[in-house]
Amino acid sequence: MVRKTTILCVDDDPHLLRLVSRNLELEGYAVLTASDGEQALAVFKEQQPDLILLDVMMPRLDGFSVCQRVREYSGVPIILLTARGQDQDKVRGLDLGADDYLTKPFSIEELLARVRAVLRRAQFSSGERVSGLRSIITVGDLTIDDTRHLVTRAGHEIALTPTEYRLLAYLAQHAGRVVTQDLLLERVWGAEYVGESHMLQVNINRLRRKLEDDPAHPRYIRTKVGVGYMLVAPEDLAS
Repeated sequence: MVRKTTILCVDDDPHLLRLVSRNLELEGYAVLTASDGEQALAVFKEQQPDLILLDVMMPRLDGFSVCQRVREYSGVPIILLTARGQDQDKVRGLDLGADDYLTKPFSIEELLARVRAVLRRAQFSSGERVSGLRSIITVGDLTIDDTRHLVTRAGHEIALTPTEYRLLAYLAQHAGRVVTQDLLLERVWGAEYVGESHMLQVNINRLRRKLEDDPAHPRYIRTKVGVGYMLVAPEDLAS
């Protein structure tokens, strides 16, 4: 028997929780629910779902705090649900490790599309290889082993979310060349994300914090202002 993909829905609005849960179930997903942040963490630890739909404004523990705690030990995909629609909230959530966001009110079609997109990116890290990427690429003391989806620096493993890994792997595939922002968004997130530059910028910043000695003066991932980003080629690292 094939295991259903399990989604944990967290929201303190019971009507919205029922609506979202029912529509996800109609799409063939198994659904778990929680109505506050503390309950969400308990359900997550016990059930280990494949994705979390997480409301930002909740009692006891808000969505930002839940996201931060989950990211301390898990790379499970997280989609934040926010009623605010303000860029600073989106950036804060992404910076804490969320994979995507939806602004309330949203349509069920938009929700399902985002769920499919995030799950597609997550499944990449469990089996698919980056087309054209050598099995192992080394830049200085940074090593990307695409056969094992493992990134190490000076022999120490660096924990990346599926999206962070896919972004780094795509840059590695084109090491030494600048990749435009829209191409990165299309290839890593999907065509529907082209133009969402803040999504890319936040993930680049997260990667730099994990990879660089000084994220403000990066050695590995360099910016071509107004164009895109580049993972330096091995022979250019010292330049």
